[in-house]
Amino acid sequence: MLIDISQEVFTCNVFPGDPEPEKERLMRIGKGDVCNLTAFSMCAHNGTHVDAPFHFLHHGATIDQLGLEPFVGACYVARHEGDVTAEDARHILECAGTDSKRILIAGKATVTEPAARVFADAKLLLLGNESQTFGPETAPQEVHLILLGAGMVLLEGIVLTQVEEGSYFLSAAPLNLGGSDGAPCRAYLMK
Repeated sequence: MLIDISQEVFTCNVFPGDPEPEKERLMRIGKGDVCNLTAFSMCAHNGTHVDAPFHFLHHGATIDQLGLEPFVGACYVARHEGDVTAEDARHILECAGTDSKRILIAGKATVTEPAARVFADAKLLLLGNESQTFGPETAPQEVHLILLGAGMVLLEGIVLTQVEEGSYFLSAAPLNLGGSDGAPCRAYLMK
């Protein structure tokens, strides 16, 4: 079974202050053109997207330097509402087991700095959530510095409302945007 956990790009959630995606129809068969052709512009962090370490770290790895391993493989989906404390993070890691280095958090969850340190110490490859950012929306920098500084990548803006807790296979490869701090992706789970 395949489960799409991506937002549709042109109607997606946008972090406050980021530009919204826009599309332009360059050619239309209905107007006599040979094909339909669409151009678009968007922020690398619109909708379902990944953050590379370079997003908050001046010398951090960019999207094209990450390879595919963090984005494809076994993952664990945990459900949580509210602040994720250090104790909550340890519980999530325990449920995920030692095999999963990719964790997705479903629900309206905010990863706190103490929880970020627990996840960083676990040497995860990827951490994902449904929010458009990690940490408090009004002050996400410190949580990003902890997580990205540990070398993991972040998968933000995923849609897990219909996904049960448990083990899955994740595919969330980003567009290969050379030198970029982030990139949109089409994320899905396999059960």
